[in-house]
This record gives sequence, C-alpha cells and structure tokens, in this order.
Amino acid sequence: MANAKVIQAKQDAVDVVTAKLRESVTTVVVDYRGLNVTQVTELRKQLREAGIEFQVLKNSLLRRATAAAELSELDEALTGPTAVAFGTEDVVAPARILNDFAKKNDALELKGAVVEGRVIGVDEIKALAELPSREGLLSMLLSVLQAPMRNFALAVKAVADKEEQGA
Repeated sequence: MANAKVIQAKQDAVDVVTAKLRESVTTVVVDYRGLNVTQVTELRKQLREAGIEFQVLKNSLLRRATAAAELSELDEALTGPTAVAFGTEDVVAPARILNDFAKKNDALELKGAVVEGRVIGVDEIKALAELPSREGLLSMLLSVLQAPMRNFALAVKAVADKEEQGA
C-alpha cells in the first residue's frame, strides 16, 4: 500500500513539472554546482522578483516530464545537478537574469532551454539574454512610429518660421 502511494506521489510530481513545462514561455536549465547558499539565495530573490519560479529537480523526474511534454530534445542537458527556471510571462527575463548571474558567478552554468516550445542551446540562450526587455522593445517601436509625425511637424514649423521672417 505504501508503495502505491509513493508511485502516485512521483507521478503527481511528474504531472506538475509537465504542466509547468507546457505553461511556461521560457524554461531555462542550469547547473548550480559550486554556488554557496548566499549566492543561491540571491539568485532565487532576483528570479522571484521577476515572477520566475526556480526549482532544483531530479533528472529522472525531468526526463519523464519532458517526455510527457514532447520536449525530449532537452534530455541531453539533464546531467549532473539540475535546477530549472520557469518563466510564464516574459520570454527574455529568465535567460537574462540567469545569464547575467552566470557572468558574475562562474559556478552557474547554463545547460539548455525551451523557448515557446522549442529547445535551444547555450549560445541561443545567451543571444536571447542580450535582447532588450519587452518594455524596451515597445519604446523603440513607439519611437520609430512617432518619427515621421515629429519630422513633419518640424518641417511645418520651419516653413511657418520662414514665412514669419519674410513678412
């Protein structure tokens, strides 16, 4: 009877992780070996402030969850101690926070990620981390959209100023 309860508890854990893999827009897998408690606490704090869930999970549990979520390509990144960051809102935030933290702390190693259902490697994670935030991209777009109107207004003002000087 106890054996059945343990098996059910493990299956429930796999189901929870599978659901998180499917719901998150970005999932980043890291090796945290070598980080001390203070560093891990600081990393968790930064991730929590951005609305990102960070968990240390067994590779066997993750492999079952990736199989259920049809993300088995991620399995090759599941070696050694593994921690996973699940981001459900901002696509770039998990990659940026973990990449920046890894630059300051050599012990943190990026291993792989899933971005919007696609498995990516370390180089792509770093490229994603270098993108501006959503707010930054929106402000760039707004600036581009406003430029023609601003230039037109300046041209009209210049014509009006010239007319005033001539009169």
